Amino acid sequence: MSLLVMKFGGTSVATPDRIRRAAKRVGREVANGHDVIVIVSAMAGKTNELVGWVNDTGPFFDAREYDAVVSSGENVTAGLMALTLQEMEIPARSWQGWQVPVQTNSSHGAARITGIPTETMAARFADGMKVAVVAGFQGVSPEGRITTLGRGGSDTTAVAFAAAFGAVRCDIYTDVDGVYTTDPRIVRRARKLDRIAFEEMLELASLGAKVLQTRSVELAMRYKVKLRVLSSFDEYDENAGTLVCGEEEIMESNVVAGVAYARDEAKMTLLGVEDRPGIAAAIFGPLAEAGVNVDMIVQNISEQGHTDMTFSCPVDQVGRAQKAIEDAQAAGGFAYSELLADTDTAKVSVVGIGMRSHAGVAAQMFRALRDEGINIKVITTSEIKISVLIDRKYMELAVQALHDTFDLDKPGAERSVRA
Repeated sequence: MSLLVMKFGGTSVATPDRIRRAAKRVGREVANGHDVIVIVSAMAGKTNELVGWVNDTGPFFDAREYDAVVSSGENVTAGLMALTLQEMEIPARSWQGWQVPVQTNSSHGAARITGIPTETMAARFADGMKVAVVAGFQGVSPEGRITTLGRGGSDTTAVAFAAAFGAVRCDIYTDVDGVYTTDPRIVRRARKLDRIAFEEMLELASLGAKVLQTRSVELAMRYKVKLRVLSSFDEYDENAGTLVCGEEEIMESNVVAGVAYARDEAKMTLLGVEDRPGIAAAIFGPLAEAGVNVDMIVQNISEQGHTDMTFSCPVDQVGRAQKAIEDAQAAGGFAYSELLADTDTAKVSVVGIGMRSHAGVAAQMFRALRDEGINIKVITTSEIKISVLIDRKYMELAVQALHDTFDLDKPGAERSVRA
């Protein structure tokens, strides 16, 4: 059996007409000899509407009932897609998460997939079913309750099915035609990549690129699932989109693949922290427990037994971070003299697997920012990434300058991402 997984996002199934358009793409793959598992999101805007209804019930809702409500949008889309395919005389059946079952843990609202048994669905394919339409974003807990995987979770559903069934490829249909060197809305000369390595895509997704959910890329890299990102609005082309694949499948790695950004970052600094063993755990443990997504961390040199600690987090988590730190201090976890919050910053990053074997990328990056008069507040690096925190008003200028510095608009340098 040659099996293909096709995932359609909310904009691709936003109306009955768009569902029919997507169904025709599925029908073409069936005609090409594939059995197909289709993963669908809720129609565009429906999940937000459902979340709004839950929020209207009160601020302290039951997370289990939240999942029961917000997962229903995918059920509607799955049923409509199956009906549309049946009208095209393609044997299709819809499946909700609990019917597969998509097994998850009990973390309602942010569940993680623990297993996907294949026997039942494989038997249906063997009996003549050609398309299984699965409601994405949802699963079932060990307690038998409906769970959801977090926003963008349908991407993760698709990759998990591709891994479980050994699919030849997982196609992610969305409203963009691939992965770009950076956001074309900021840099008009941004170029679409034919291929990008898993590691690069994972870094770019975690740094703010909106093309794929980070967890879906993690799964694809772990299980070597070939991902293709392409538009559901373009005409059919078997070579369309961007293939996310292993590094060994890319002939030559450019030094920098793309420039990503996160607009709404905050820089927080604890002054006068006691410099002793365990102080980092005392600070960042409570932040983790409070659900604060800490990213860049810098500790200054100790002076007279005290140091300063700086970290970044999303702007909308500043209040939560402040409360966690104040509560930890009150509980005797650690002491500090002052907490400063700069909520007008942005993070800009360059990513590329070619950085492993090329020196001087950081120097090029810093010179480009210097030449534009952009001051760097915080720097962090990894083997294939350099990130800086800067004033938000300079973010677009920084993205444009770095895109130009690394010649990402030129042929041969077109391995990129849309943020």
